[in-house]
Amino acid sequence: MSLDKAVERGNESSAPMSTAVAAVTNGNGNGTGAAPSNASYRLRLNPNQDHKAENYDDLGLEFTPLLFSSLERYLPPNLLNVSRDTKYKYMRDILRRYSTEGERTRDQKHREYRQKIISNYQPLYRELYTLNPSSFFVQSFWKAFGANDKNRDESIRSIMSEPAPGVYTFDMLQPRFCDMLLSEVENFEKWVHETKFRIMRPNTMNKYGAVLDDFGMESMLEKLMEDFIRHISKIFFLDVGGYSLDSHHGFVVEYGMDRDVELGFHVDDSEVTLNVCLGKHFTGGELFFRGVRCEKHVNTETHPEEIYDHAHLPGRAIIHRGRHRHGARATTSGHRMNLLLWCRSSVFRELRKHQKEYLNWCGECKREKQARLQQSVTAKKMELLVSQGDGGAFNLR
Repeated sequence: MSLDKAVERGNESSAPMSTAVAAVTNGNGNGTGAAPSNASYRLRLNPNQDHKAENYDDLGLEFTPLLFSSLERYLPPNLLNVSRDTKYKYMRDILRRYSTEGERTRDQKHREYRQKIISNYQPLYRELYTLNPSSFFVQSFWKAFGANDKNRDESIRSIMSEPAPGVYTFDMLQPRFCDMLLSEVENFEKWVHETKFRIMRPNTMNKYGAVLDDFGMESMLEKLMEDFIRHISKIFFLDVGGYSLDSHHGFVVEYGMDRDVELGFHVDDSEVTLNVCLGKHFTGGELFFRGVRCEKHVNTETHPEEIYDHAHLPGRAIIHRGRHRHGARATTSGHRMNLLLWCRSSVFRELRKHQKEYLNWCGECKREKQARLQQSVTAKKMELLVSQGDGGAFNLR
């Protein structure tokens, strides 16, 4: 199977519409007026980093609240200071242009599906459903984010290891949290079995596991992405929209002789992927990485410097670009469970549509660009040689 067909995707209805916005207006915002209706200009290519975006959590939104907060920074200056309601309605109208009625209907059905689960499932550990950094994270991780603004980036870098280019590992989750989350998932699976409730699995490649967002953990995982993963991504994954992550797909996968055994070579439907081993006792199951690729080059050869294998340890996280090609080797004994958070940027996905070639994050694009540059330099040297009539004047190597 080609990698194009093996792209890991969550169920279409499992994530909010996240293709953002190609146009904004040229109206006259004055801080109180209505948003203009002539949508003829694009969003700003660069966000206004100094603008403090509104909070949209209290509105009954058909799109994730974080998406609106993220998009707001890309509005033109004359729209930044209009009322929140005006900005919300305008951004909502833009988003609706990028989703069909059928897609919105599927989204609504999925919200109803989630609500049905949440209304009937009784959590085992309710404290898991609200992010509590001091009880979720190991001290080194939590302290790194507690540094003041001036030193935070350096503090975060200090807890990271980079065993291969673009792959970062770090200690993240406390053993007690891992045990509680494992028990919660087992409790949910037991409820599913007893009630014969038909659930959606995490993606098209995993037959076992559960979507955490579907049974009440969506807001907790959104907070995790917003307060922690997005900051890590701003430092290490700026080139794939790490600065503007605004939606996620959170799930747990299960591997073992009576579960999924391995996972084929693929890329994720994400800009940034967080993968944390929860346990339990197992052998095998190593991740293997084979270089970052865009859609055009997803099936190209792997170069020696791109080969990296990663052994899982409970509580330890690995974070990488979603387009970093990878897979999981067979779990040869025991039972392995991992927490996955696919983080997405609707702004990055929109801007990518307008980039024609040589993506700066694709390994093969960078090689092609370097090769073309080298050809250009060589051709220029040849021109100079011919014009001077002296074959020994230049070294062509």
